[in-house]
Amino acid sequence: MTAALGKTGVIYGGRSAEREVSLMSGRGVQEALTSQGVDAHLFDIGERSLAELAAQGYERVFIALHGRYGEDGTIQGALELLGLPYTGSGTMASSLAMDKIMTKKVWLYHDLPTPEHVELTSEAELDSVVERLGLPLIIKPPHEGSTLGLTKVEQLADLAPALELALRYDSIALGERFIQGRELTVPLLGKGEDARALPVIEILAPDGNYDYEHKYHSDSTEYLCPAPLSPSTAQRVQELARQAYVALGCEGWGRADIMLDSQEQPWLLEMNTSPGMTSHSLVPMSAAALGMSYAELCVEILRTASCKVITGSAEG
Repeated sequence: MTAALGKTGVIYGGRSAEREVSLMSGRGVQEALTSQGVDAHLFDIGERSLAELAAQGYERVFIALHGRYGEDGTIQGALELLGLPYTGSGTMASSLAMDKIMTKKVWLYHDLPTPEHVELTSEAELDSVVERLGLPLIIKPPHEGSTLGLTKVEQLADLAPALELALRYDSIALGERFIQGRELTVPLLGKGEDARALPVIEILAPDGNYDYEHKYHSDSTEYLCPAPLSPSTAQRVQELARQAYVALGCEGWGRADIMLDSQEQPWLLEMNTSPGMTSHSLVPMSAAALGMSYAELCVEILRTASCKVITGSAEG
């Protein structure tokens, strides 16, 4: 019974560079939940205060925010203080997954494959980057999503402009070895060892350029779901995504982005803890391959809403 889910706030909008995407995601989620009988209301946290949020009487919250302040543990911490159950990962996992450098450190600690990387703050550090990572390579801001500020560097002359672009979004840049191969993504639902990977999606963008335009506005990008992989490879990719999700402490839902090289070795790129839910988004596409509608997916995610703080008492 969806009525038992109570009054629900769909937090969307926000103040990140991904506000436009979040507005689309939030509207879609609210409409879907309402169609299933959920008392769902939109709340733009970019235009309204936390005090107003607390006054709404929401019994749970669906987070449809992307990027800073919505996917990085900030809103999650605020909701914990307000005692409001919310969808997705908790404060720590959200913060870790939003930081692509820290994400890599966690994955490397768990012996999970991710492309070699360097941290960059100035042009003076570029001299050794090509020697270490080779060309082409990727430069991107580690705290943004939707490929904002990302450049594929194919020649030395493009290095400095790529770094400059990344540093417009962040105080540090991530240089990453480029993996030539097939671009895959794997949605995940659940928590811990009970987490399950949904069907793998292969992304075929024009000239391999899966940028902001091709993610959210263009109809020229192709999506193959389930991806045309051998059963053993598909299973290996799904299991790697699940391990990556668990290693970061993610829960509720998420999406792992992976490259599959010519030797069919999968490489972890990043984890999204509040993926897009627009008409072009990938989690609904994968769920549909299992016969789950967009609206049913939204309800299933909402059912997982919880407060993540461990309560208890300590004696002095």
